[in-house]
Amino acid sequence: MLYALLNWLHEISVSPSFFRLFGYITFRSILAAVTAFFICLIVGPPFIRYLKRLHIEDIAWGYGIVQTQGKTGTPTMGGFLIFFAIGISSLFWCDLTNRYVQILFFAVIWFCILGFVDDFLKYRHKSKTGLKAKYKLIAQCMFGILLGIIYLNPVLSPVEYEFARLLYSPFLKTPVADLGLGYAIFIALTVTAISNSVNLTDGLDGLAVVPSFFVAAVYGIFAYVVGNYILADYFLFEYLPGSGEIAIFCSAIFGAGMGFLWFNSYPAQIFMGDLGSLGLGGILATIAVLIKQEFLFLIAGGIFVVEAASSLLQRYIYIPIKGRRLLFRAPLHHTFQHRGLAETKVVVRFWIVSAILALISLSALKIR
Repeated sequence: MLYALLNWLHEISVSPSFFRLFGYITFRSILAAVTAFFICLIVGPPFIRYLKRLHIEDIAWGYGIVQTQGKTGTPTMGGFLIFFAIGISSLFWCDLTNRYVQILFFAVIWFCILGFVDDFLKYRHKSKTGLKAKYKLIAQCMFGILLGIIYLNPVLSPVEYEFARLLYSPFLKTPVADLGLGYAIFIALTVTAISNSVNLTDGLDGLAVVPSFFVAAVYGIFAYVVGNYILADYFLFEYLPGSGEIAIFCSAIFGAGMGFLWFNSYPAQIFMGDLGSLGLGGILATIAVLIKQEFLFLIAGGIFVVEAASSLLQRYIYIPIKGRRLLFRAPLHHTFQHRGLAETKVVVRFWIVSAILALISLSALKIR
C-alpha cells in the first residue's frame, strides 16, 4: 500500500533519488521491523486494558511444585497484537501484488481464525481446554493441503511446477527427491508439525516468541538470498523471482515479536494465547514451504522440535506403552522448573540455545 504509493512517487519525481530507497528490499525490511515494533508499543497498553475489561484472562494450573497461580488474571489472546502489527507493517511495506505475500496473508487469516476459535472456547467455558485437538489437526492439515494445491498449481503458484515438487535439504545443493503431487501431503505434514511445535512451546513468559523471531530472521535471510539472482547463483540456490518480499514479511514478524516481548517478558502483562502460537507456527511453516527450506526448521527451530518431541514421547510412548513418565512433565521446560530452575533462567537459557541454533542454520548458506 505505502510501498505502491512511494513507488509511484519514485516514477513521477523529478528528483527520484530518495524514493528509490523504497525499491530496495533491505531498506523496506528495516522499515517493516521498526513499524511493527512501534505499532506493538503504541497499541499494546490500550489493548491490554481492553482485554482486562472483558476479563479475557489466563486460568491458573499447578503440577507439583510447578505452579502458575501467580499468572491468574493475566490477559491472553495477545496474538491479536502480534498479527495486527505484522499485518499493518506488511500492508505498508510489502508489494501486495506479489504472489508470495498474498499466500502469507492467506496463512495469517487462516491461523488467526483457528487460534481465535481455540482461545474463545477457553474463555467462554473458563477452561484450559479449547478446541479439541482433532479439530485443530484437521484445520491445520486442510490448510497444508490447500497450500500444497496452490503451490503445485502452475496457474496459482509463484514457482514452476517442475521446481515446486522437488524436496531440498540443508547443506545440499541438489534436491533429495521429486515428490510430484505427493509434495502436497508433505506440506500438510510440515504445516501441522511446525504449527503444533510452536504451540506446545508457549508455556512460559517470552519462551515461544523469541525463538519464533529468531527463526523468522533466519528464513528472512534465506528468502532474500533466493530472491536475489546474484546471491542465489553465488550460494548455489535455485533463483526464486519475487521471493525477496518474504524477507520483508519476516522482518515484520521480527519487529512484532520484539514489540510483543516488551509486554510478554517476565512477569508477563499479556500472553499470546493459541491465537499467537498457532499463528506464528503456521506462518513460519508457510514461509519454510515457500522458500523450500522445510528441513531447515529442524535446526533453526530446534527448541520447538525438542519441546514437541518431549511431549509426544511422554504422551504417546512412555506413559501408554512403558507405563511410566520420561519427564516429570512435558514439554521439557516444565521439567527444568521442577528441578528448581527459576522461570526466567529457563527462558533465557532457551533463548540462548535458540540463538546458537539460528547461527548454525545460517551456515547452510555456505556449506552446500
